Amino acid sequence: MLNPTLRNKEISWLSFNERLLQEATKQDVPLIERLKFLGIYSNNLDEFFRVRVAILRRLASIGKLTLSEGDNPKVILERIEQIVVEQGVRFETIYNQLLNELADEGIIIINEKQLTLSQGEYITAYFKKEVRPRIMPIILKKSQPLPLLSDDAIYLAVILSRTSKEEYALIEVPTDILPRFVIIPSDDGKTYIILLEDVIRYELNDIFYMFSFKNISSWIVKLTRDAELDLDDDVAESYVKIVAKSLEKRGNSNLVRFVHDKEIPEKLLSILLKKLNFDRDDVVIGGSRIHNFKDFMAFPSVGAKHLYYMPIQPVGHKDIQQGKAYLSAIAHNDIMFHFPYQSFYHFIDLLREASIDPKVTEIKMTAYRMARNSNVIHALINAARNGKKVTVVLELRARFNEQENIDWGNLLTKEGVKVILGVPGLKVHAKLCLISRKEEKETRQYACIGTGNFNEITARVFSDQLLCTADTNITKEVSRVFDFFDRNYKIGRFAHLLVSPLSLRSRIIKMIKQEISNVRSGLEGKIYLKCNNLVDPEIINMLCLAAKLGVNVRLNVRGMFSVITEDTELQYSIASIGMIDRYLEHSRVYYFYNNGDEKLFISSADFMSRNLDRRVEVAVPVYDEKIKEELKQFLELQWKDNTAARVLDVQLNNQIKDSDRTPKVKAQLEYYEILRNRNE
Repeated sequence: MLNPTLRNKEISWLSFNERLLQEATKQDVPLIERLKFLGIYSNNLDEFFRVRVAILRRLASIGKLTLSEGDNPKVILERIEQIVVEQGVRFETIYNQLLNELADEGIIIINEKQLTLSQGEYITAYFKKEVRPRIMPIILKKSQPLPLLSDDAIYLAVILSRTSKEEYALIEVPTDILPRFVIIPSDDGKTYIILLEDVIRYELNDIFYMFSFKNISSWIVKLTRDAELDLDDDVAESYVKIVAKSLEKRGNSNLVRFVHDKEIPEKLLSILLKKLNFDRDDVVIGGSRIHNFKDFMAFPSVGAKHLYYMPIQPVGHKDIQQGKAYLSAIAHNDIMFHFPYQSFYHFIDLLREASIDPKVTEIKMTAYRMARNSNVIHALINAARNGKKVTVVLELRARFNEQENIDWGNLLTKEGVKVILGVPGLKVHAKLCLISRKEEKETRQYACIGTGNFNEITARVFSDQLLCTADTNITKEVSRVFDFFDRNYKIGRFAHLLVSPLSLRSRIIKMIKQEISNVRSGLEGKIYLKCNNLVDPEIINMLCLAAKLGVNVRLNVRGMFSVITEDTELQYSIASIGMIDRYLEHSRVYYFYNNGDEKLFISSADFMSRNLDRRVEVAVPVYDEKIKEELKQFLELQWKDNTAARVLDVQLNNQIKDSDRTPKVKAQLEYYEILRNRNE
């Protein structure tokens, strides 16, 4: 058995985020989209610190010396800070370049010092009407602790200078209420934009008019907190109350990062860190005057059409005809939807149909991350109102969506929907829907199993698959999964579905071993895995062994990637890519050649210990030969991509795969065209 060295997963994640910075520099990406990639990078980094870095800090604080990859948490934390600082320098360079390109397009982002007299008059009027009523400064006093500061916000740290002393204050920039970007009217044909914090800076004198001061200055600061929930097992309380209490604690959880304008005076920085009980040895990073760059994901729609991706009209499905029943179509053939190339509203229409179909008796569904005003939830509520028995397995611990899911649970319960709050000790991450319908003298079931959440918003930008089938081999086992949710002691047999934590890990290892066995017998062996994260040591060890023994192993991994893809000592090499493009690659697809009797699965599970051992995940086999060919074509096209696929080599240099090869293959757009031609 091989024991390959593992790459630290946090460091590999930073390499993934680096690929987003690359997208922001690519001239073939429209300009505003490049700016949005900077926003996505920033948003990802915030979540990385809230979750991954927070966990490392916890491990370091309890004296854990090594991680599963063999690294010391303290050493990794130091390396993370180094990389983040280096990327921050590059980030600022890219942003300044984009500012110049925006200016060439007549879109000019200005600060408070660049306002003309007439622009200043507009900003003053805007401030008095919209901003000032929402500004509540905090005066910093030695004897008083800081009130609770949010890690979703940015703050202006202010110095009021007098002749003999200084006063200090904090102002929360109200980006949760007001737009971050303020467009200033113009008559010269150009678009002028100022950030909300600079609007406030322009009017600082007005805010602190009651103080006598010689000078007033301000700098942006931002903090990041630990996002992990501390869930105590208190049987006396409902699970909802436990999660709600933990959410309250999250707001006051430990700091994991403090970022600031690098020009902030040392004295003011020291005061803030002391009041926050944050040490210089912790992650304290100086940067530009702009923070919370995630807001740039929602940059205003200004400028010419060529600054944006061309809109892509979702493709229909040849087996779904307008005015014809979805369930009838699924009864005849398995149907697979490919989002966002095909509209997620197909699934919503399916639920809507089921909610009013008099023969439908029951609908069951899992819910992890739902859209803010979810049409899926409303369709389920409508089904309950129409007398259907509706069950929703709601995961309250979906990180950053906990409160929304509590609210959805309350609404669903109020509407007569049976709500199951997950499984004790396990997160329910599986994407399942089961519809029961009386047909003639028996009940027929229809199952939908997917790779992504039942969320119409994310389905516009996440690349995912959803299989809809009436195959009894599948529907019976999906029904057993729901039985497990309802009665956790009732564990059914699964001959077709791969279900974690019951069988997914063991079945994947069994299929890898089968490829190894075939190669040893002189047969061909092939494995192609597409997922978001691949860090599980046991799975990695088996894949490296397979590669060493001659199995053709291909890996397509978007995010965390702990595989050392080439080891001369252990004598193996694994071809691996990571895709970053217009849409977020989110689907998980497992392919095993199996001596020509190909096995192909779509799944909700990445190859992480948490997914395989501590979550309920489901992988479903694809039996329909036409859909198999679709998925194989999808995988092959991604492998041939030479515009967005990065080589995941030993150094993680993020070089575009075969970038000098012609013709250019842009997998996402080409797969859209394939689906469009196939379904016209």
